[in-house]
Amino acid sequence: MKPASQDPSEPQHLLSPWGAMALIVGIVIGAGIFKTPSMVAGITGDVGWWMVIWLLGALVSLMGALCYAELCTAYPHAGGDYHFLHRAFGRHVSFLYAWARASVINTGSIALLAFVFGDYFSQVWPWGTHGNAYWAFAIVVSLTAINIWGVKASARVQMVLTAFEVLGLVAVVVAGFALPSATSTAPAAFSHTPTLAMMGLALVFVLLTFGGWNEAAYVSAEIKGNSRTMVWVMVSSMLILTLIYLLVNIALLNGLGLKGLADSKTAASDLLGLAWGPWAQKALGLFVAIAALTSINATMVVGARTSFALGRDWHSLRALGQWESRSGSPTRAYLFQAVISLLLIALGAQESDGFSAMVEFTAPVFWGFLCLVGLSLFWLRWRDPNTPRPFKVPWYPLTPMVFCLACAYLTFSSVGYAISQNAIHVALLLLLSGVVALALLHWREQGFKVH
Repeated sequence: MKPASQDPSEPQHLLSPWGAMALIVGIVIGAGIFKTPSMVAGITGDVGWWMVIWLLGALVSLMGALCYAELCTAYPHAGGDYHFLHRAFGRHVSFLYAWARASVINTGSIALLAFVFGDYFSQVWPWGTHGNAYWAFAIVVSLTAINIWGVKASARVQMVLTAFEVLGLVAVVVAGFALPSATSTAPAAFSHTPTLAMMGLALVFVLLTFGGWNEAAYVSAEIKGNSRTMVWVMVSSMLILTLIYLLVNIALLNGLGLKGLADSKTAASDLLGLAWGPWAQKALGLFVAIAALTSINATMVVGARTSFALGRDWHSLRALGQWESRSGSPTRAYLFQAVISLLLIALGAQESDGFSAMVEFTAPVFWGFLCLVGLSLFWLRWRDPNTPRPFKVPWYPLTPMVFCLACAYLTFSSVGYAISQNAIHVALLLLLSGVVALALLHWREQGFKVH
């Protein structure tokens, strides 16, 4: 890959470190932090173990970020995970990963988050019987247009949305500490030890709440500064996220108590209602909508870059691999992503339950490929030792080994959950469709070679 400054058809260094941090924080902080604390509290049933699980989730995520920092500084590319898998395991494995992201994982996330936004915003501005779907359509089209306009415009929007999103979480923290402590009558920490299986289940939810930090790899070739700037961006983002999550959890615990937190389905909303009344509960709905909006925009940014990298590697898909130097964005990849997202929204508007299950049960595919990315660090160090590595993951090989084991466990847990819900066929069909598409591409590529 030529340096960005020499080839305008390649990604340019237009994204500031603060803009990149806003992308990471915006992707990670979604609706999950408003729901997960209650679930983890109910599973652990103990204040001490509840906090240990959150700290352990933060530690595993930080280990993953350090692994990605080495890969990003050694192989900066708009393809992110796709590029790492391509270098380590070849174009077939990387294609299956890109297929999964483009067909359901990323576009499905965009569609579901758009529905979340539509559900909440319809309460502020109703738009008929199918108002949530209309708002979902509108927001996908609007944010796609902003991202096509350029990476600078997208980054500015992301920073503003992230600021509002963090403001909502700050309100939760202030409300939690403003209330009299509800933990005085709670049992002492570590007085009850959950089973290993329950601890593992709680860790799954915590890691899912931290999920999304790996998407920073997709803008590694566009960040201003030197190669080590990427390390600073990823590590700083993880520390900020850890601080925010711990403060939110401690505030919820202080305001509701462990039992009250575990029994509440809308803990953050209940907390604000106790502190400041019904108007605060309604205001939180707007913050949740903004959180969804922030995640949609960030997911669009990184998702389009997977399709862009895919278009660069396959002649048959070369239309996706075009970069607009004026705007600094892969315009056609954005349009391709928007079309699939809108189709999924149309499907979800008619069969919301089936659609939700379809997207949720792609988790085995996601975590399986993330484990492969971790393994690619070992493989590339062995096979490609001469490539300069401005940053090397500390405590190698222990750090990437722990990360890979965590991803493998999440893959196993996701498969088990999908089997229990009779939905593992969704993940299998997804991979099978990718294999069929790969075979068709090979046939097309051979045709291009002949001619």
